[in-house]
Amino acid sequence: MPQMTIADEKKKPALGRAARAAMLRAARICATFAAALIAGFLAFAYSVSVMPEGPFRAADGIVVLTGDEDRIAEAVRLLAEGRGGRLLISGVNKSTQAPQIIGLNTAGREQAFLFRCCVDLDKRALNTEDNAFEATAWARRRGFRSLIVVTSTYHMPRALIELRQSMPELELVPYPVKSPRLEAAWWTDPRTSWILAKEYLKFVTAAARFAANKLASGFGKAESHPRTINARLD
Repeated sequence: MPQMTIADEKKKPALGRAARAAMLRAARICATFAAALIAGFLAFAYSVSVMPEGPFRAADGIVVLTGDEDRIAEAVRLLAEGRGGRLLISGVNKSTQAPQIIGLNTAGREQAFLFRCCVDLDKRALNTEDNAFEATAWARRRGFRSLIVVTSTYHMPRALIELRQSMPELELVPYPVKSPRLEAAWWTDPRTSWILAKEYLKFVTAAARFAANKLASGFGKAESHPRTINARLD
């Protein structure tokens, strides 16, 4: 076997130091990233837990993204008050019918005629991105220029990002609905904390995608054509 030279012996400590330095740098980067992620989550959780109700103003239409039952009840109330000319309930289960939705809230029972004249059900959307596509097709088909967006406080930041990417020409009026699970201290409930953590990660992903799209368009890349959707409104 070839004998180790003095130069080779000197290289071994140097290589070890370089490897340790690289590992330390990687550990610092990971720790900084983790700290930023945790700090961002705490800021996100606080902001959605104290988010005020939406402004008292009208728009051409109203779109509610299904989830917590309180969302639909609030959207129907806004429609009954004349805050919008028509309501889209986006993300309805395929097997759900209008009478079942009416039964979710007292106002719906008292004003069932609203569902016959002024409410559309979107049963195609399976996630928030789909909600945005379907709402865009619905609003453009009806010539709306402004929409009241109704969803839970913790879902509102991501919903607005998706909607603004899909319909940049429309004015969006957020109307956040505070979920009952946020009435108490969220950090004392593991289930609520888990829901907020998942929503925060989805929000970060949506925000990163939005920033990447803006950056790409800033470099002069050709604009992508919006997805064409034939929304099924039952």
